Amino acid sequence: MSVTVRRWWRCPLDVESLVVPSVEVAADEAARLAAERGKPVVVETTAELVRAAFGAFSHLRVDGRSVDPWAPMSGFLRTRDGFLRVHANYPHHAEAIRAATGASDRPTLDDAASSWRADDLEAAIIEAGGIATRVRTEREWREHPHGLATAEDPWIHVQRAGSRPVSPSRGRPLDGIRVLDLTRVLAGPSCSQMLACLGADVLRVDPPRIPELIDQHLVTGMGKRSAVADLAERGDEVRGLARSADVVLLGYRPGSLDRYGLSPEELVSETPSLVVGSLSAWGESGPWGERGGFDSIVQAATGIAEVCAREDGAPGALPVQALDYATGAHLAARVMGLLADGVGGIVRASLVGAARTLLARDRIAHDEEIPLGVPVVNVSSPHGELLAVPPPLLVDRRTIERDVGEYGGAALEWAS
Repeated sequence: MSVTVRRWWRCPLDVESLVVPSVEVAADEAARLAAERGKPVVVETTAELVRAAFGAFSHLRVDGRSVDPWAPMSGFLRTRDGFLRVHANYPHHAEAIRAATGASDRPTLDDAASSWRADDLEAAIIEAGGIATRVRTEREWREHPHGLATAEDPWIHVQRAGSRPVSPSRGRPLDGIRVLDLTRVLAGPSCSQMLACLGADVLRVDPPRIPELIDQHLVTGMGKRSAVADLAERGDEVRGLARSADVVLLGYRPGSLDRYGLSPEELVSETPSLVVGSLSAWGESGPWGERGGFDSIVQAATGIAEVCAREDGAPGALPVQALDYATGAHLAARVMGLLADGVGGIVRASLVGAARTLLARDRIAHDEEIPLGVPVVNVSSPHGELLAVPPPLLVDRRTIERDVGEYGGAALEWAS
């Protein structure tokens, strides 16, 4: 079943042309991998599944309660000469904003921001260890040093390495495939969730000092096992898991895991048959190559927030976190493609590449939303009973949801 409805969100940008192909290519590669492993299946998607999966947070219910993905201090701030977007969902990022501004809550933050120049406040928050960006126009981003440095970089880049056997499947398309998940937030975890729900043994490892938000775990944790480990103390164990994995997904700031022997280059040099997915916000080179970022921050920096401005002139946002989810789906597709081809290698993907791809699309005025049904499923977890949206794939016409495991409850070992 192909996706026939191509416009369903009210937005000046053609978001659907970014997200639909990302899911369709994942479906194609999952089917190709299943066939190569001797267990052919039909893998497809629908408009309803894609639309719902890209807005998964808004549909998630935990023991009947809805989930708010945004902390009070996150969002746009009006400064003396423009707007700033800050990300404060994680406590350490909120603390950095408080340290830079002296603000104790959202009202005092809004008051403090009004006296700052946007560039100065951005620099102060980043210096304190936070995440912020001035809201720029498309032209300003094109002329920005990092915009110039990454203008020709592809959204997704695949570098092939050594050969690997295509192992026979025991059932689902990725049964028996081991995936070490070292990613955060949405793009990487949505990629690994798709792989897990297609049958992979996915072990996600988080640092104990900066735990994942539980609601974030619930919205992207289907089918995975979750462990907590300090790489400073247990780095050798995690590297051992990487050596015995089929796939390693990396989603921390470029360079931040290198001292533990977990750079993409070192992993593939050591094990050429390994497939490494390397995800970044801003790409892996240029002035911002080692800077942290999130979907909302990339939207604000690159001009998307300005294109999506509200009627009062304040900056806006895409109707969903399309940069995250589309990049995650593409990453999953390219990982499965290398597995199907019987080669290792590195798949690099960036949120800024997704933003650049979206902004290059033709603008089509779209002022109404097309109503579509929301496919939801009941899923169990130790953190509550979930009503959730499944990953946006059908295998032999069935959705592929799985239960969510306990956060941090797994050992540092493979299931089998």
